[in-house]
Amino acid sequence: MKTFLRNNGLSITFFLLFIATLCGQVIFGFEEHNKELIDEGASAISFFPYLTSGHFVESTFENWESEFLQMALFVLLTIFLQQKGSSESKDFDKEEEVDREPSPNRKDAPWAVKKGGFILAIYKHSLTIILFLLFFISLILHFFGSLKDQNEQLSLKGLPLETASQYIGDSRFWFESFQNWQSEFLSVFAIIMLSIYFRQIGSSQSKPVDAPHMETGE
Repeated sequence: MKTFLRNNGLSITFFLLFIATLCGQVIFGFEEHNKELIDEGASAISFFPYLTSGHFVESTFENWESEFLQMALFVLLTIFLQQKGSSESKDFDKEEEVDREPSPNRKDAPWAVKKGGFILAIYKHSLTIILFLLFFISLILHFFGSLKDQNEQLSLKGLPLETASQYIGDSRFWFESFQNWQSEFLSVFAIIMLSIYFRQIGSSQSKPVDAPHMETGE
């Protein structure tokens, strides 16, 4: 168990933080949604129906969508673009290990590398593919969650409901998307630029404390 925890400490910690904050979102989101329903003169809903409500689905996948978009673009753009001095950029002056062609003879190489051919061609881009796939799945779920929440609010007011084709051009959906996307792009910009001049001893995301500002890469 000690070995397992040591080997997986980073992922376990972030997964537990994810579960804890998701629980917080559910608890307080449930309370907030019922406040809104009561304010509109409707009856409060119970806990489990809330988990399929537009309010919960929209708020959850709206955030996941922006995270996966940020990570997918960051992985993709760091192939071609560099930032002098950043720990998040590839070095300008040397070949990086990540750019070398995979060898099936390498010890403990993944199955896809040993298989070669079409499987390897897909595997070479699998991280970007899965991140964009998760983004599009989250985007679709955000859209339908937002549509459901919009129609729940319209129903309470006795107004006509919207169809998916009508809602795709609605300012609410795109406002929800862009307000999250811009914050993710700002956070990536911040870590790229701040890692040029600032350090954190012991972190794999920082350059060594005594590294020159314009030294590129970790």
